[in-house]
Amino acid sequence: MDILHVVVLMLENRSFDCMFGKLQAKIAGLDGLPDNASNIWHGPSGAIEIPAWNDPMLTSVSATIPDPDPGELYSDIAVQLRGLNGDAPMGGFVDNYMNQKPADLPYDPKAVMHYFTADQVPVLSQLACEFGVSDRWFASAPCQTWPNRFFAHTGTAAGNLNNEPPHFPYTMPTVFGRLTEKHCDWRVYFHDTPQAATLATLWDDVPTHFRFFNAFAADAAAGALPTYSFIEPRYFANAVLNLIPNDMHPPHNIAYGEQLVAEVYNALRSGPRWKQTLLMIMFDEHGGCYDHVVPPVATPPDAAPANAPFNRYGVRVPAVIVSPYVQKGSLIRPPGATPFDHTSIAATLRGLYGIRPLTARDAAAPDLLGALGTQPANDGPARIVAPTPPPAAAEVARVASKPPNDLQMSLAGTAVHLPTLGANIAAHIQRLSAAPPELPQHDTVQLAAGAVEAHVKAFLGMP
Repeated sequence: MDILHVVVLMLENRSFDCMFGKLQAKIAGLDGLPDNASNIWHGPSGAIEIPAWNDPMLTSVSATIPDPDPGELYSDIAVQLRGLNGDAPMGGFVDNYMNQKPADLPYDPKAVMHYFTADQVPVLSQLACEFGVSDRWFASAPCQTWPNRFFAHTGTAAGNLNNEPPHFPYTMPTVFGRLTEKHCDWRVYFHDTPQAATLATLWDDVPTHFRFFNAFAADAAAGALPTYSFIEPRYFANAVLNLIPNDMHPPHNIAYGEQLVAEVYNALRSGPRWKQTLLMIMFDEHGGCYDHVVPPVATPPDAAPANAPFNRYGVRVPAVIVSPYVQKGSLIRPPGATPFDHTSIAATLRGLYGIRPLTARDAAAPDLLGALGTQPANDGPARIVAPTPPPAAAEVARVASKPPNDLQMSLAGTAVHLPTLGANIAAHIQRLSAAPPELPQHDTVQLAAGAVEAHVKAFLGMP
């Protein structure tokens, strides 16, 4: 096995059943949505059964379901997993959704029970069928985006349950640092802001390690990708540049995320190092969308965990594994009872390049090496087409004029506290450690995007 490049694309906030619940029609044995999957809504008219459902006409509206955004806090997920009274496994999704704070649209109890069919997510489904998919990949913890992305990078969330409040500086050892120890290079490609840049141990030599996503295809074409590439989607709409989020975070249109997946695959597939590449596509957490599989118990990441949620995985999320070393139509499962989670990224890098474990969690995590053959025998499609047209200016303006969601607020707030290129990093970390930073608030996504752009450019040393 000759894997020289590992690429991870981590998208936002969709459960396995939401995206792949009916992929069982194409991949035998896949644990998809049961025919009777449902939740009970204890509403003003009494208990009502809300079944899982699909809108057969994929429109610009149904592609954004659920809208408004479901709850994602640790307290929300606790209800989703156990029900209002703690006696309904995976039975509290609808009740929790209907108990969210008022939003710009009314809450529909059906929204979090909606799923997409394979033909409605053709890019992800085609890659799953042409290569492999895992129905045993769970978010690392029943928490929001930031803790789960921290697990992917550091093997722990260091006690952080939610995106906010911030606990700058984040100084946990990272998989990037472990790769550097082995003289393996790495890079974070991003669209508007890299959440990974909140990790203070990555602030040295920033221009080498952080690049805008428009450099990814060029690097792939030149055979110049590093050993490990981590790709972050676009989190913000920008009406000035006519850019729209492609992270798939509800209620962002999933079609733009499909475009991103196709772009990443096509760049790798046409590059000279394709036969030496492993691509993992996954979602950081379920975002309040229904899944029927109860998350199992997990190895705590640290010797004395401060929080119980790190003793259990989060909700199951989609994971597509793409490589010439993956046999077509593979249903990828771990060899034992421990499922895959985001620390399986570090475990796979350890198996390939011999890096040291970060925590007890990634030390116990299964890797993907068992899913890879000995020869790169499956080239897959030469190209995948995502037929979504560019977003209309009116659509971008509508999304940009909305109030920021919780993730966008946390990203915009913390971008302010990234160091500028050339700053004294040790002194900057000391200042952040001395006092909790003030986080600015923005009324619209557009205002947040503008603030993010300015601070990220300063972080990279760009005019």
